[in-house]
Amino acid sequence: MRCLTVVLITLNALPVFAKSFDRPIPQAQSATAEFWFALGSIAMIAALVLVQRLVARK
Repeated sequence: MRCLTVVLITLNALPVFAKSFDRPIPQAQSATAEFWFALGSIAMIAALVLVQRLVARK
């Protein structure tokens, strides 16, 4: 029974049964996504400047 199990596992691992890898195609960003990214970036920079000023005062 072990021999049969080993043979079946070996046969299932053959590359013939493997599915080929399809590389994902990146999608272009929309104008809305670029706007929100820019807004988030500006907010992050403003928060970092605010924290730096608060820390520098103490």
